Amino acid sequence: MSNALFAITFDARDAKAVATFWAETLGRTVADGATEAAATVVPDPAVPSLPIGFRQVPEDKTVKNRMHFDLVTGDFDAEVARLTRLGAKKVNEVTDPFHYATLADPEGNEFDLIAR
Repeated sequence: MSNALFAITFDARDAKAVATFWAETLGRTVADGATEAAATVVPDPAVPSLPIGFRQVPEDKTVKNRMHFDLVTGDFDAEVARLTRLGAKKVNEVTDPFHYATLADPEGNEFDLIAR
């Protein structure tokens, strides 16, 4: 038997709000029909990638993620500023041996932004 990865899915309190944050972060769109209960960020047809799903759960996030996104940018300071305007919070910044920041999306899911 073989399996294929279909999508990456996150738990969320408000699936549409978190999907909107990630769509804006990644330059993608949210699929039609998004609600607080379920929403999907559509892959960019020009870049091989997977859909990112968000499904509503009753509980808040309470512990650190076991998996996270790593994003890379050529304009680190401008991108940190843009992401915080979208609703991210800067958690930490490391400059040695690599320069990156850990941020959290509006529901607290951590991700890293790496300076190229």
